[in-house]
Amino acid sequence: MSEQDIREMQQRIDDGIRLAQRRLVERARHEGISLVVCKNGRVQQLPARDL
Repeated sequence: MSEQDIREMQQRIDDGIRLAQRRLVERARHEGISLVVCKNGRVQQLPARDL
């Protein structure tokens, strides 16, 4: 695999992770639940509407 192939694959992986995160937050907002996140080095439970 060339360096270019590796960069492209990494970009697709990163894009997929961002999409999954966005969908998770949207689903949590729709269902009115909170999510546990790490923010500023601290684990916090936040309502999805605050994300």
